[in-house]
Amino acid sequence: MLALQLVLYAVGLSIFCWLIFTLAVYALPFFVALSVGMLAFRDGAGVFGALLIGIASGALTLAAGQVAVALRRSLTLRIAIAAAFAVPAAIAGYHVIFALS
Repeated sequence: MLALQLVLYAVGLSIFCWLIFTLAVYALPFFVALSVGMLAFRDGAGVFGALLIGIASGALTLAAGQVAVALRRSLTLRIAIAAAFAVPAAIAGYHVIFALS
């Protein structure tokens, strides 16, 4: 029974770490979607409208970032776009680890 608990603990911890690192990639689109959705709700769009506007803005942010990296040939501009996506991911990862510790 102890061996099964150790295996399940390791699997659960591995899945949790994978989920954290996977979700960190989408930190900037999530932040944009949350901010725009809350702004739309505050301005009277309603719950369903704010949800749709938030999802659309997050998807547009992710798509615009991917298209901008794919179409630009300048290495400096690609690094700037990658940094715009990496900085919120690093901050989110820091806060997750800080909360867990």
